[in-house]
Amino acid sequence: MFGGIDPSKIQGMMKKLGIKQEEIDASRVVIEKNDGSKIIIEAPSVSKINMQGNDSWQITGETREEQGDEGIKEEDIASVIEKTGAAREKAEKALKDANGDLAEAILSLS
Repeated sequence: MFGGIDPSKIQGMMKKLGIKQEEIDASRVVIEKNDGSKIIIEAPSVSKINMQGNDSWQITGETREEQGDEGIKEEDIASVIEKTGAAREKAEKALKDANGDLAEAILSLS
């Protein structure tokens, strides 16, 4: 971790500074964003770090992003309908299937 420094010494220094680190056994972490999309971290390595009464989280792993229904903009739906003549439901489904990619949704319906 810190090239040449003994990990037990690092733990000792952290303890003297009042820093506690705990490894969390997790299989998946999901972060729900305000726009309705999600960041999903599979097989994560999760550490909870408490310093002076405040918790911080360190998460690493393979990530992917999913668009939620709220992530599809009304203007995008209107554009797909205008360009393809598709019904609203088909336009929404095409956008969901294309993860919000407007051009891909239009091409899939053309």
